[in-house]
Amino acid sequence: MKKAAKSAIPKTVDEYLATMPEPQRTTLKKVRASIQSVLPEGATECIGYRIPCVKYHGMLLGYAGFKDHCSLFGMSGTLLGPMKEDLKKYSTSKGTIRFEVDKPLPATLIKKLVKSAVAEKEARAKAKTNKKR
Repeated sequence: MKKAAKSAIPKTVDEYLATMPEPQRTTLKKVRASIQSVLPEGATECIGYRIPCVKYHGMLLGYAGFKDHCSLFGMSGTLLGPMKEDLKKYSTSKGTIRFEVDKPLPATLIKKLVKSAVAEKEARAKAKTNKKR
């Protein structure tokens, strides 16, 4: 019995996006651009958990395309809580926002989420530093 060939894991965000069919590719490129527009110095893109992610004081967030939806993943279980009102028209779970494959989340909402995630990470990093003193 032959083993099924494993699909190659993309090594970069550009490789990941190249594997996406339309309209997911265009939608995720818009999500990426919104994320990048507000990232602080020192934040880096990577592939983590087989999806595009951003690192900043640890994993900040990720995003991915699927057959029937796209998702934005807050890498903290507390990120989405304060934004309940902003997210009420989207399908969400503890750290995930799902949206249509051809309709990216509004740029203003993405920027608000990224800024909130950055603030959360910076606060945790500062608390960690103060604890060591």
